[in-house]
Amino acid sequence: MESTPFEPPRVKHALWEDAIALLTGAFLISWGIYLLQGIQGVSGGLAGVSLLVNYATGWRLGIVLFVVNLPFMYLAWRRLGPAFTVKTLITVALISLGVGVHRLFIDVSQIAVPYAALFAGLSVGVGMLVLFRHGASAGGFGVLAAYMQESRGVRAGYVQGTLDVLVVIASFALVDPWTLLWSVAGALLLNLILAINHRPGRYYG
Repeated sequence: MESTPFEPPRVKHALWEDAIALLTGAFLISWGIYLLQGIQGVSGGLAGVSLLVNYATGWRLGIVLFVVNLPFMYLAWRRLGPAFTVKTLITVALISLGVGVHRLFIDVSQIAVPYAALFAGLSVGVGMLVLFRHGASAGGFGVLAAYMQESRGVRAGYVQGTLDVLVVIASFALVDPWTLLWSVAGALLLNLILAINHRPGRYYG
């Protein structure tokens, strides 16, 4: 006789659990972005776009990151609901603040490029995973990735990966080849983490 897979009851996260998750995810993602800025590297998504704008203009990274995310909040509100949008907006604000705060406590200007790029990918990937599991995202392309997974069944990692590649291609003019190579490796690690760990129906919290 064939056994029926056991599915635990779905329990909604408490407000305090969501709050801690947003802080945790924002810290991990802002730390990863700060590492990339320290090596003049690049990431995918709007974080990558913001880094490129920062390198080209010198504008403050946190402000650029927050502003370029604002148009995606409309999509989040229309397609993913007010709760997701509010959580995401709070997260984006925390990330934008975090990339400026990290430099007050640690200097990563001398960090090795391979270490920074790979650790940034790991940090951002885990941070995004935490946010997705609590009904939020890091904004920008993450909003689109979450929407495509929830509405179309396309894995968030695949959507994010495609958009990441486009941003990396656009970075050739501003990032040296060695750093860009390791930035791509970090982006692949990030999306591998999402593709493996974030699938519909796998998480019951």
